[in-house]
Amino acid sequence: MSVSVSDSLSNANEQIERAAKVIGRSNDRAAVFSAIYHGKRQAKTVSDLVLTTSLGRMRVLQEGRRLFRNGLVNQVKKDGEVAYEKIDFFHVHKGTILKLSRDAKKLAAYPTKRKGERSGGVTIKIALERKTAKIRQITIDDIDSFSKIRGVGPNGHLPKSVSEKKFKLGVQKVAGQPGEFKDWGGEKNDLFTTNIRIAGLRRPVAFAFKGPGTVGKLTPGKLGKNGDQIQRLFETAAEVFLIQYWAEIDESVLKQMEQLAVAKSVMTGNEILYGIVDGQDSRRLFDAYISKF
Repeated sequence: MSVSVSDSLSNANEQIERAAKVIGRSNDRAAVFSAIYHGKRQAKTVSDLVLTTSLGRMRVLQEGRRLFRNGLVNQVKKDGEVAYEKIDFFHVHKGTILKLSRDAKKLAAYPTKRKGERSGGVTIKIALERKTAKIRQITIDDIDSFSKIRGVGPNGHLPKSVSEKKFKLGVQKVAGQPGEFKDWGGEKNDLFTTNIRIAGLRRPVAFAFKGPGTVGKLTPGKLGKNGDQIQRLFETAAEVFLIQYWAEIDESVLKQMEQLAVAKSVMTGNEILYGIVDGQDSRRLFDAYISKF
C-alpha cells in the first residue's frame, strides 16, 4: 500500500473545486452551506437554518437538498425534522470553498490534477511507500516516563472537573518540562518536550490536549477551529505525536495520524511514533500521578 502526497493533495483540490462549483454564484446556497458549517454543532435543523439565513423554509430545504445530493453534507433527522450534518473534509476547507465559489477567475486557476494533465504541465509525484516508512502506534503504557500507569487499572473517564489546562500542566510536571506553554489559535502543539523517554531513549514529543470544553466523541473536525489541528501537530519538529482527550476518541483520528506519520517518516527518515490518550487512559495517568495534578 502507498500514500501519494501529490495524489492526496490533488484529489482534495478536486473535491474543493467541485464543492465550489456546486455552490456556484447562488447567494442562497452559499448562505445555507455557510450556516451548516458555522459553529461547533455537528447538525443543524431546517428551523435552525431558517433563523440563521433569514431564508424561507422551502428555500432552505431546496438548497439543503442540493448540497446533500452533491455530497457536501449529510442529511439526518434531529428533533423530529430534517437536519443537515457537517462532513469533516468540507468543514476544514469551507473558507476556501466559499471564496472560490464567489470568484470565477480564482476557481478557474485553482490547481487540480485534471487541469495539470490537460495543460501538459509537469506533475511532481512523491509516492510514500508504507514499507519504507518507519512508523509505530503506541499507547501511554509504552512510555517509560509514565511507567507508574502500568500498575493502574481502568477507572472510568477523566472527570470533567479536570480542565484541559490542569491536565496539561500535570503532564508537563510528570515529564519534568520547564517553561510556560500558552494557548493561542495558531499553535502547532499544546506541549513540546524532549524529556520523555520511550524504550529507554529520550524522544521529542508533541502533545495536543482537548478537555471537557469539547463534547462528544472526538473527531478530526473537532480538533482546531478549522479542523486542521492534527496536520499542524505533525508540522512540529517531533518524532512522537500524542493526542489526549477527556472522553472517547474516534478511530478516524488515529487513521489521520497514521497517514501523517507515514509522510513525516518518509520526509525526515526518522521513526515516527503516534498514539491517542483517551478518557480512560487520561484517568489512569491522573490517578497514577495525582500529586502532579
